[in-house]
Amino acid sequence: MPSSNRLRPITTPIITTPIMDTEARLHALSARVERALDEWLPAEQVQPGILHKAMRYSALGGGKRVRPALVYATGTALGSALDSLDGIACAVELIHAYSLIHDDLPAMDDDDLRRGKPSCHKAFDEATAILAGDAMQALAFYILAHDRRIASDPAVRIEMVASLALASGSRGMAGGQAIDLASVGAQLDIAQLEAMHIHKTGALIRASVMMSAAGCSGLDASRRDDLDHFAKCIGLAFQIRDDILDVEGDTATLGKTQGADHARDKPT
Repeated sequence: MPSSNRLRPITTPIITTPIMDTEARLHALSARVERALDEWLPAEQVQPGILHKAMRYSALGGGKRVRPALVYATGTALGSALDSLDGIACAVELIHAYSLIHDDLPAMDDDDLRRGKPSCHKAFDEATAILAGDAMQALAFYILAHDRRIASDPAVRIEMVASLALASGSRGMAGGQAIDLASVGAQLDIAQLEAMHIHKTGALIRASVMMSAAGCSGLDASRRDDLDHFAKCIGLAFQIRDDILDVEGDTATLGKTQGADHARDKPT
């Protein structure tokens, strides 16, 4: 990976795809990962039913599915079959969904709305929401460890587990959330904002790309660095757009409370 935490200018050519084709493909990939998640998530009839109901409530039927789309796009561009990418896509989406459950808790961002419906802790209760997030995180790593369609070589799956763990922990998503919470009411400069976004949002987006690339043999270090840089740029751009939409969007479109970051005096 590049040693610098700052983004370098993009010098690679831009490949354009007709918007309608892109939207149709994203819709198809979203439906695909939805089916795969439905298969991996325990049924509500399996005990403890309330926990499994909360997991399914939070993981299914909503969201942009950006991270799974990046998994599929990277893998197919490098020659991987879709079946080998389903488990990776499910794993990153489960980690993302678990993080949203915990972010919405009263002790964190205290949001009552997520993906156009009540947040998990409002639909159920705080304890169930915490446990649902914990269980979804565990399920993500279970999938990577046990789905042999991802890669027959255990070493490759171990690499993916390590990448996802790093992206989720104190040097990734959780660390970014800690910085975010500690920065409420503060004025951050561009470098500090970029560092927070690279951790909180960018880390899992980068993992989505790099985990998919890990399953492709013959990928040299230079190409991996290019993919990592691309993913880093996408992660930062995604968060910038999200911050703008928090100001300019509306609650119905966003699926979450518009203006929540501004109301809490969070740095954006």
